[in-house]
Amino acid sequence: MRARDKVAVSALRATLAALDNAEAVPVGETELRGLALEASPVRAGATEAARRELSEGDVVRVVRAEADERLEAAAQLTAPAHADRAERLRAEAAVLLRFVDGTARDY
Repeated sequence: MRARDKVAVSALRATLAALDNAEAVPVGETELRGLALEASPVRAGATEAARRELSEGDVVRVVRAEADERLEAAAQLTAPAHADRAERLRAEAAVLLRFVDGTARDY
């Protein structure tokens, strides 16, 4: 990645966080109710759960969703005072879509 490419860095950091969230294992409410303190796990790592494995399709869906969010937000920013922010959002979406479309060779 080119040094100091703030737009790309911002888009990629947010997308990595979204991918990390997508790998999280949802905890059902029923698992938390009725668990007595004495029955709770106590050893190191006992409460750790394996993270979900995302398929390539899952990753593509998350990246596309992140790009779509940026494009929708840019479309909402119609006031001239927000033109810079809208352009940055469109640029971030373009970075993400290059990765999805396979044209991200320079990163």
